[in-house]
Amino acid sequence: MTGRRRLFLVRHGETDWNVAGRLQGRRDIPLNSLGRAQAARVGRVLPQLAGEASGLHFVSSPLGRALETMRILRTTMNLPASDFAHDPQLAELSFGQWEGMTWPEIRRRDTEGVRTRERDPWSFVPPEGESYAGLAHRAGAAIDRIKGDGVVVTHGGVIRALLHARAGMPANEAAVVPIRQGAIYVLSDGAFEVKD
Repeated sequence: MTGRRRLFLVRHGETDWNVAGRLQGRRDIPLNSLGRAQAARVGRVLPQLAGEASGLHFVSSPLGRALETMRILRTTMNLPASDFAHDPQLAELSFGQWEGMTWPEIRRRDTEGVRTRERDPWSFVPPEGESYAGLAHRAGAAIDRIKGDGVVVTHGGVIRALLHARAGMPANEAAVVPIRQGAIYVLSDGAFEVKD
């Protein structure tokens, strides 16, 4: 261990809605076969990055795709599959009325909303949804409760928010940066690196 706190942020594995380009938000969509393989791969890579698992705190979003990812990666690491914490503050960004739609569908149905989001993606709130700014506040509170090194299985939006709030990425860049499934975002000392 290096003496500095490290967070290993993992986006849940792929779902069929990811493939279709549908915004999942708070919808509970299960992993597909590739998503399960991605979770197992993370479980093989993580010990090489993090070292001894006994010193790690494992925390997941309560959404099914994140829970399944965590169970698979822990099983791959020869750890009890369900022995980890769940934190509702690590749930995905709420896209509100946009959930379940693709970007082409949203552009047709809410042209003005999409234009507003393009001007300021960090502060934009979809109808009945939430902004990245709000998400950064709640997700930041969740990771602040993790004492020591931690493995956090969560969602693309949460990782984007944390890249801004904890690693200094400019807000409007963080709001649109692609977050890969099957990769590990290592956050430490106000910086991050992507490992896979």
